[in-house]
Amino acid sequence: MSVTLTPDTAAADTTKQPGRAGHLLRTLAIRVGTALLVLLCTATVAFFLVRLSGDPVKVLLPPDATAEQESTLRHSLGLDRPLFTQYLDYLWGLPRLDFGNSLFYGQPVRSVLADRIPATLLLAAGALVVTLVIALPAGILAAMRRGRATDRTVITGVLIGQSTPPFWVGILLILVFAVGLHALPASGYGTFAHLVLPSVTLAIYSVAVVARLLRSSLVDVLASDHIRTARACGLGPVRTVLTHGLRNASLPVVTVVGLEVGSLLGGAILTEQVFSWPGVGRLTIEAISNRDFPLVQATILLFAATFVVVNLLVDLSYSLLDPRVRTHA
Repeated sequence: MSVTLTPDTAAADTTKQPGRAGHLLRTLAIRVGTALLVLLCTATVAFFLVRLSGDPVKVLLPPDATAEQESTLRHSLGLDRPLFTQYLDYLWGLPRLDFGNSLFYGQPVRSVLADRIPATLLLAAGALVVTLVIALPAGILAAMRRGRATDRTVITGVLIGQSTPPFWVGILLILVFAVGLHALPASGYGTFAHLVLPSVTLAIYSVAVVARLLRSSLVDVLASDHIRTARACGLGPVRTVLTHGLRNASLPVVTVVGLEVGSLLGGAILTEQVFSWPGVGRLTIEAISNRDFPLVQATILLFAATFVVVNLLVDLSYSLLDPRVRTHA
């Protein structure tokens, strides 16, 4: 059977691609604009919210400091200026990544963050590896053996992982592997051994979430007609799942994994505190305790930017995983 391509059909086909590309660019521009608006709102809320914690001068000076010393320090830090003027200066520096100087460290906030970000990224990467290595096989096995002992074991583990506080898991791991077995260090930074316990602690909740969602998605996909057709053609169960089932079930999983990447960075605050990990999370706790306004604002904005960028990348990855998204785009 042959198909004749008329001039009108050819013209319509050639104009379809530029229109689709223009729509994708408009969609991308809208999402980027929305992301920038979210970051602006976050920066504004953070600026005014941190100032409700009190006067940082009271923390920086000893209790017996005189009123004149407090006034001099407040002037040198620029805290005696009108609040709206401080806000405008803060917004003016954001496009240049100029967050001001840390009140406690006396250094540019950008330099302080640059020293701590690698440790947090390393911890988040380790937790992500643990999540994928455990959650993907667990979700696949549970879906392939639905209703059996393997499935029930995975579901039980998921319930425990989602209901257990990460900081309690961290303390328990320290008691078992550091205090009891003396196999791994309880705190510190610099070697692979120092990374193991914090990564596992941070990944516990994410493992449970990803495994549960992958199992649910695969169960639905494995009950579809094209999977039954593949099995009828002689494909084995493992090859059917890996070739036809996993990709069709991956879209919601990619969404959750993307969200979990942001959660790993944000959730690292408690984990870094438990294991004395020198990352941005621990720095945030210190900045809040010291009422270091510029540093607290920068860390909040950093966590928000991580969530926004990850969500944007997840949205863009949909078109690569699901052809229906490209069609509707």
